[in-house]
Amino acid sequence: MTQNDDILLKPAMLFAFLKALPLMLLAITFLLLAWWLSPYFILFSLAVCGVAWYRLLYIRSFQYLITTEYIRMTRGIFFKRVDQLEMFRVKDYIITQSFILQLFKLMYLTLKSTDPENPVIQFIGIPESAITDTIRDRVQQSRHHNNIYELN
Repeated sequence: MTQNDDILLKPAMLFAFLKALPLMLLAITFLLLAWWLSPYFILFSLAVCGVAWYRLLYIRSFQYLITTEYIRMTRGIFFKRVDQLEMFRVKDYIITQSFILQLFKLMYLTLKSTDPENPVIQFIGIPESAITDTIRDRVQQSRHHNNIYELN
């Protein structure tokens, strides 16, 4: 389904783990409370573990397919959502890296577009790379191919 020049990105497993870590710590806290106070806290611990597992799987379900014509974002476990943005609609690129993301060589990439349905697209937890240069080149090619000129 994907060609050789298509790029498929997913959030890193480490990023998904870091996002689910607070819930895992809460589950461990409930286990300690079950040991000290009441065994009924085990139920809370299991529920929080289930939510943490779902969050980890949900973040890992994000897929970003970047072709020469469009960007397709897919997410969801039980209910899938697929958004597609034409490449010539991309206007601006923003890379955001917190200190933790810098340590693990991950980044957020935000794309601003002229699309009314998707004015802002976020690629979360993707590996650090020069993807913005690739997207910029593809946007320029798409605009040239479709004879679209930007007026400010």
